[in-house]
Amino acid sequence: MRRVRWSETDAATREALLQRPAQAVSSAVTASVAGLIAQVRRGGDAAVRELTSRFDGVDVDSLQVADEEIDAAVRGLPAALRDAIDAAARRIEAFHRAGMAQGYSLETAPGVVCERVLRPIRRVGLYVPAGSAPLPSTALMLGVPARLAGCAEIAVCTPPRRDGSVAPAVLAAAARCGIRRVFRIGGVQAIAAMAFGTASIPKCDKLFGPGNGWVTEAKRQVAMGEGGAAIDMPAGPSEVLVIADAGANPAFVASDLLSQAEHGPDSQVLLVSDSAVFVDAVQREIDAQLASLPRADVARRALAASRLIEVERLEDAFDISNAYAPEHLILALRNPRAWLPCVEAAGSVFLGDFAPEALGDYCSGTNHVLPTGGAARFTGGVSVASFQIAMTVQEVAREGIAAIGPCAVELARAEGLDAHLRAVALRLEAA
Repeated sequence: MRRVRWSETDAATREALLQRPAQAVSSAVTASVAGLIAQVRRGGDAAVRELTSRFDGVDVDSLQVADEEIDAAVRGLPAALRDAIDAAARRIEAFHRAGMAQGYSLETAPGVVCERVLRPIRRVGLYVPAGSAPLPSTALMLGVPARLAGCAEIAVCTPPRRDGSVAPAVLAAAARCGIRRVFRIGGVQAIAAMAFGTASIPKCDKLFGPGNGWVTEAKRQVAMGEGGAAIDMPAGPSEVLVIADAGANPAFVASDLLSQAEHGPDSQVLLVSDSAVFVDAVQREIDAQLASLPRADVARRALAASRLIEVERLEDAFDISNAYAPEHLILALRNPRAWLPCVEAAGSVFLGDFAPEALGDYCSGTNHVLPTGGAARFTGGVSVASFQIAMTVQEVAREGIAAIGPCAVELARAEGLDAHLRAVALRLEAA
């Protein structure tokens, strides 16, 4: 990890230090993804099977997982894992239920009632990755708020294992959310199938979930294509920024940095501290912990594009964090809550020495589908609202048109829109 003293850098260097690793999608990938999407649109289920055989090495007869397979997965899950899934689901549901938006109604003038009503998105598609390992946590993070929103149809796509089955933990997590429609497909073909529909896979209105660069590019393309689906957000490489003081635990902080670095070689981690002694200690801990980390090679590649930044004051650390707008922000400080008002942009914040980011990934209750790449400056993570649409309603009585009609007439006249003016004026005459 590159180590710098912030006070000794100029503006250009500071900007460079906060750059994410290059995420440019090659023209070849863009073109390949477009071709695969077109193939699925033309060939439907047959194309999905052919691409699954090509990319996953699995020939699948039935794309949809049978109810019997789901039930067997739930029964066969180790009790400890089944209990963990259930406990995580309860906390996720409790947190998301408490934050659900409510409709409202207001009389804005005598005889004029304006309302905002919420409706679930009818059909949603959830993508649960299973590259180097299955992710039942993602099934929970997406399935719980979708169910709370009241979505009538929920489809899950997740890549098959080598034997054509789906990871039991993912099936159990989906079942815990009341989802029984699971398809054993992944990659670009899964995104295309959910966006445009096939004989077996429903066409969805909105797609959710993280994935690799190909999946992310597929989501981008279907969101922009005619007749495609909306998406939750482009999900880039994972990232964490830790602000720590001299009293923090170096082993804890090193483990937090490594927990994100092991996600992938394009992940990025940053430590910002006002203590050079502490930064030294974290460096030693990173080296020690890497020695026993199974994904050490992946982590080392991520650390090559990561930073250790020394600042004069903690206030400077928050300036850096707000400029970077991290997906995850850990405040390893002695009085972390007192510093929370200084945070202007972050996907999810973790307060104190005993709040590792991994808890947010799994079971604290918040959602782990979060904005990356600096998008936390203008958007937040997935919530129940992500699975809903908001409609406004206005009800106008005779006295209402009399009360506000003249206002509309004047504005329509100023804009030169005579038909607008007439639509109001005719009612004013009738009132």
